[in-house]
Amino acid sequence: MYNFFKYLVFVPLVRIGFRAKLVGEENLPTTGVAVLAANHLAAGDTYVIPALIRRQVTIPAKAELFEGNRGFGSKIVAWFLKVTQQVPLDRSGGRASLNGLEPVLTALREGRLVGIFPEGTRSPDGRLYKGHTGVARIALAAGVAVIPVAVSGTVAKQGFLWIPWLRKPRVVIGEPLDFSAYHGRYNDREVLRWVTDEVMAAIQQISGQVYVNAYGSSVKRGSVSADEADARILERPGLGAEPPQVPSGELS
Repeated sequence: MYNFFKYLVFVPLVRIGFRAKLVGEENLPTTGVAVLAANHLAAGDTYVIPALIRRQVTIPAKAELFEGNRGFGSKIVAWFLKVTQQVPLDRSGGRASLNGLEPVLTALREGRLVGIFPEGTRSPDGRLYKGHTGVARIALAAGVAVIPVAVSGTVAKQGFLWIPWLRKPRVVIGEPLDFSAYHGRYNDREVLRWVTDEVMAAIQQISGQVYVNAYGSSVKRGSVSADEADARILERPGLGAEPPQVPSGELS
């Protein structure tokens, strides 16, 4: 069913209707596993990226979306997620636990490409916000590379007959990031933050976005004001941070 929806609906819509462009396809592995880590501008990111990539991409969705208990529309969403082999992401278990990430790790063990939006929410203003450490936890637990992805042009604009439409979205695939030196250190806070910031810095490098050292969700909730967000602009994520030490016995 994944390929049915992809090639019947999303590929024609994205490639022909939206005239989307993919750059850096050579950086994607033709086989094997990896985590794709992308900035998050709009809902369109979740289908533009998979439509442009030849291989199947599994994008974790909030676990509650799989329940389908909020009316007919939610049942359709739950059905679609299940038949297209997406996986639930349960974030209620706390940051120190891998339990909520187990479906994602299972997808990687099955040889899939997994797409993650480390910001955890859509950007409130088009800037790049601080990444949550789940992407690092997954990469270090599974021992896989992280491939930075930058999307642009995915915010819908009013089109013909006032139908929301995307205009020439662009997806750029960066070079894979290797964090194998820290494999297994998925509960080390220092390592998790450094790896996450390195992933976000790679995304920023290919997206060209301004970086705000605050969570996008905090800005949306109002716990970080617009002025405070402006004051937290940094040249890059993790500015000035040194790489965590690697025990001498682990050096190659």
